[in-house]
Amino acid sequence: MHARAVAVTTTALLGAALLAPASSAQASHGGPGPVVIAHRGASAYAPENTLAAVDKAAELGIDWVENDVQRTKDGELVVIHDDSLRRTTDVEEVFPGRAPWKVKDFTAAEIARLDAGSWFGAAYAGARVPTLEQYVARVERHRQKLLLEIKSPELYPGIERETLKVLGNEGWLDRRHVAGRLIVQSFSADSVRTVHERKPAVKTGLLGTPAVADLPAYAGFADQINPSHDSLSLGYVSAVQAFTGPHGRPMEVFAWTVDDAAGARLTAGYGVDGIITNRPDVVLAATRGQLPDTG
Repeated sequence: MHARAVAVTTTALLGAALLAPASSAQASHGGPGPVVIAHRGASAYAPENTLAAVDKAAELGIDWVENDVQRTKDGELVVIHDDSLRRTTDVEEVFPGRAPWKVKDFTAAEIARLDAGSWFGAAYAGARVPTLEQYVARVERHRQKLLLEIKSPELYPGIERETLKVLGNEGWLDRRHVAGRLIVQSFSADSVRTVHERKPAVKTGLLGTPAVADLPAYAGFADQINPSHDSLSLGYVSAVQAFTGPHGRPMEVFAWTVDDAAGARLTAGYGVDGIITNRPDVVLAATRGQLPDTG
């Protein structure tokens, strides 16, 4: 996710923004603290959006992983954050004449040739950009849960339908998964609405910080509002949670991206339902009052 949160413009929120956070988190899911979601997998410890990052999150005992889905030139869904392959692969070396190296300009076979791990560290040399099928299979192997972001849907018309098709083919749209193991989110309200309309049972999230005045409209198709942590206040979180989402439950807030203990405690104190983080072990320990395991 990028910090592209929409600014809150409602004057009703201004007073609430001055409120101090609560001293401890008691999220609406009833647990001892907010859900901890590994951002692009445990991406502080393994290359983002790779199977290794999923494995690392599982090793750390993290149930939820987040990923980003885009589409290749020949229609394959792949898991990568940027719309360019340049930052997280060796595409410049393998295909030097193909600038600006956009995901949508490469076939799945071409992307499968790329090294998506060496940029992070030698230990991960040879890691690949996974397809969505490969990614959900790995998440399933670990019995984890998936927060899936449809990335830049304006670049990929129809990607919502295709994403749902893959999820369905891989068994992720059955009752067991949609009841508590899958959330589909996007910065695009239209994309989130499309997912809800095509598969109403699927839980959905809208990324960003929309104005409180707009929340009633979003509550019709989004179960969550998922903002940048630095745009939050106790009043805003409470305002979101006061609305009922499309599945008849209070709307939730998953905040991103928090990587340090102090920030995690502050964000949890706002009463958020989840925290998305590159360092899920740090956030888990901070929000449960534990020391991190250094073993």
